[in-house]
Formats: sequence, structure tokens, C-alpha cells
Amino acid sequence: MFSVTIRDHMMIAHSLRGATFGPAQRLHGATYVVDATFRRATLDEDGIVVDIARAAGALHVVVAELGYRNLDDEPALAGLNTTTEELARVVADRLADRAAAGDLGDGGRRLDGLAVTLHESHVAWAGYERSL
Repeated sequence: MFSVTIRDHMMIAHSLRGATFGPAQRLHGATYVVDATFRRATLDEDGIVVDIARAAGALHVVVAELGYRNLDDEPALAGLNTTTEELARVVADRLADRAAAGDLGDGGRRLDGLAVTLHESHVAWAGYERSL
């Protein structure tokens, strides 16, 4: 499987539900380094997985939709406990929608998989992978 990874970042505010989260149940901020990995079993006719500039642009749009917001107030995330794992899924699903819509070019429509990793710090990160 071939892959290309694009990186961006986002700053969010949120609170987490459940005693497991201790003080993170209160409103707090998080800054994530976001890695999106696009996968294909075969390269396209140009010898690439996906157009890097288009992939970077799509990722930037997705993180901009979430960044500099209190996620507790976002209607699209209502009822979701916005853990790092869940946010990785949200980013991956939104990128998958953009790929299907052609935002990554024709190569984006022929991707086999997508993985998103959100780095909370240099010692902790979480991710989500999905087929396309």
C-alpha cells in the first residue's frame, strides 16, 4: 500500500463528559497536530497517491471548520464526547466526504483508505483509520 501524509494543526476548546476525565470535564483548550494519511494500493498514471497540494488544502479546510471554536457549542457535534479519538474520526469522515466530492482531484476518488492521527503532545496521540 502506498501512502502520502499531510500535516496541519488546530486549536480547539471543549469539555469532556464522564468522571474518567477528571479536570478535563471543565472547559479547556487543546492544540492538535493533525496528520492525514491517504492510501492507495496502486499509484495513478502520474505515479502518485494523491495531489499533495489538493490534499493539504482539503485538510486545511477541515481543521479550519473545527479550529478556534468551543466544540461544545457546535451543532454538528451535539451529543458527541469530543475525545481525541472521536475528533480523529470526525476529521477522517470529513476528509472522506471531500475526497468523494472530487476536492482532491480524480486520484482522491480512487483512494483505498485514510488514516487521521491527532497528536495532543509529544507523548500522546490517537487516531482513526477507515476504508474508502
